[in-house]
Amino acid sequence: MRKSINHVYLIVLLAILSSVAPIGIDTYIPSIPDIASSLSVSIEKVELSLSIFLIGFSIGQIFGGPISDRYGRKMSSVFGLLGFALFSFVIIFSTSIYELWIYRFIEAFFGGIVVVNASAAVRDRFHGKEAAKVFSLIGTVRSLAPLLAPAIGSFIIHFYSWEAIFIFLTVYSTLVAFFIYKDFDESYVYIKQNILESFKIVLTHKSAMKVMFVLAFSFSGFFILIAKSSFIYIEYFNISTDYFPFFFSINFIVLMLMIRVNILLLKSFKESDLIKLALFIQIIAGSLLILNYENISLFLTVILIASYMSVMAFVFGNCMALTLEYFPKNAGVASSVIGVLQFGMGALISSVALMFHSQTFLPIGVSITIISIVAFIIMSTYKQK
Repeated sequence: MRKSINHVYLIVLLAILSSVAPIGIDTYIPSIPDIASSLSVSIEKVELSLSIFLIGFSIGQIFGGPISDRYGRKMSSVFGLLGFALFSFVIIFSTSIYELWIYRFIEAFFGGIVVVNASAAVRDRFHGKEAAKVFSLIGTVRSLAPLLAPAIGSFIIHFYSWEAIFIFLTVYSTLVAFFIYKDFDESYVYIKQNILESFKIVLTHKSAMKVMFVLAFSFSGFFILIAKSSFIYIEYFNISTDYFPFFFSINFIVLMLMIRVNILLLKSFKESDLIKLALFIQIIAGSLLILNYENISLFLTVILIASYMSVMAFVFGNCMALTLEYFPKNAGVASSVIGVLQFGMGALISSVALMFHSQTFLPIGVSITIISIVAFIIMSTYKQK
C-alpha cells in the first residue's frame, strides 16, 4: 500500500511541475481586459503578452534541459520555481505594457527551467506504453490547473485588482518549491556528457523530430483557442467575467475524460494511430468553425472548441512517450527540445494568427484547421516500431 501511495504522490508532484505554464497563463486570462484598461492599451497588446510568455518559456527550456541533466531534476526544479516566484512578484510593479512584457518574459524563462524536469523524471522511471499511460495520468491531474486557474483568476479579479493574481502566482510557486525540495526523490544519475553533442543527438533524430513537430503544431492550435478565449466568450458572446470560467472549464472537463479514453485505447492501439485520430478530429472541428463563422451560436462554439481542445489528450502524452523513448541518456535535453518547439512554435504561430483579428471567428477557424492539416501530414510519414 505504501508503494501505491508514493506512486500517486509522485504523479501529483510531476503534474504540479508541468502545470507551471497553464497556471501562469490561465489565472491571468480573465484579467486581460482589466490590465488593458489599467495600462491604457488595446486588448491585443495584452494578449500579445501570452505569446511573449511562451517565447520566454521556450528559451528557459533550452537552458533547463542541460541544467536538469547536470544538476538533477530536484535542484533544477527548485531553482526555477524560486525564480518564477520572484518575477511573478516583480510584475505587480509594472507601470507600462512594455514592463509587463519584460517581466512576463523573465518569469516564463524560469518556468521553462522548471517544466523540463517533469518529463525527464518520467523518462527516468518509465518506458514505452507505460510511460504513455503515466504521461496521461499526469495530464489528468494537470488538467485541474486550467480547470481551476480561470476560476481562481476570476475570483481574484472580482474582489481585487489584477496585481493580486501575480501575488497568488508568487505564493503558489514558492509553496511548490517547498514541497519539491521536501518530498521529491532525485531520479537522475549524472553521466558526464557534452551538452552540444546531446543537442546534436536529439536534433538529428528524424523520427523523434517528426513527433516533436506534430506536438508543436497541435499545441499551436490549442494555444490559439486559449489566447482567444476571452475574445470569444467575454467580447463576442458578452459573457460576464464571473461566468467565463464555466465556459472555459468545459474544454478541460472533456479533456480529462478523453485522457481516460486514451489510457483505455492504449491497450489496443499504437500511440501513433491515436495521434492521427486526434488530428483528424481537430481538422473536422476547425473546418466546421470556418463553415459556420457567420452568426455562429454559443452552443455550437462550445462544442467545436471542446472537440478541438479535448483530443490534445491523445496528442500530448503519446507524443511525449514516443519521443523520449529514443533518448534514455539525454532525457533532460530531449525534454527541452520538445518544450522549445512546442512553446516556441506556439508563440510564433499564435502571434501570426492574432495579427488577423476580426469580429468573427473566421481567422481562428482557418488558423487551427491549417495547423492540424500540417500536423496530420507530418504524422502520416512517421512509422512507429
